[in-house]
Amino acid sequence: MPVVDDTTIDFDTIERLFFAYRDFVSDPDAILAKIGYGRAHHRVVYFVSRRPGMTVADLLGILQITKQSLARVLKELIDSGYIRQIAGPADRRQRRLYSTLAGRELALALSQPQSLRISRALEGFTPEMREAVKRFLEGMTQTPAAGEPQTSGDE
Repeated sequence: MPVVDDTTIDFDTIERLFFAYRDFVSDPDAILAKIGYGRAHHRVVYFVSRRPGMTVADLLGILQITKQSLARVLKELIDSGYIRQIAGPADRRQRRLYSTLAGRELALALSQPQSLRISRALEGFTPEMREAVKRFLEGMTQTPAAGEPQTSGDE
């Protein structure tokens, strides 16, 4: 292990991010637990609902997971009637994903408490402050950790 000067580490922000994430996912986790699903199901339902007609390849790129990791979760969501998979019009091998009405309702039910949490956290912020929060979050997704390759950020 390399020697690290721990005075250069922003432990305060790291802890705040850990706690924010814990609480941000707690409400959807509780809803998902009632139907036997987890965070992987949440991510799939969310992105398919937000981007109707996306391909399986698109979803794999956004989630940055393998086909094997996605296969079980996607099959469960299709079998449960939350997602439809339709062959592409030009290439029948291409699989396009769509939320069913139940899938859209689930995605909204999972997002609603998260949106409320965000609204409460941003209460009293000026438009400039809200923009700074967005820039910070975008920066977090685009800045690689030390030694990691830079991604395109187009996901």
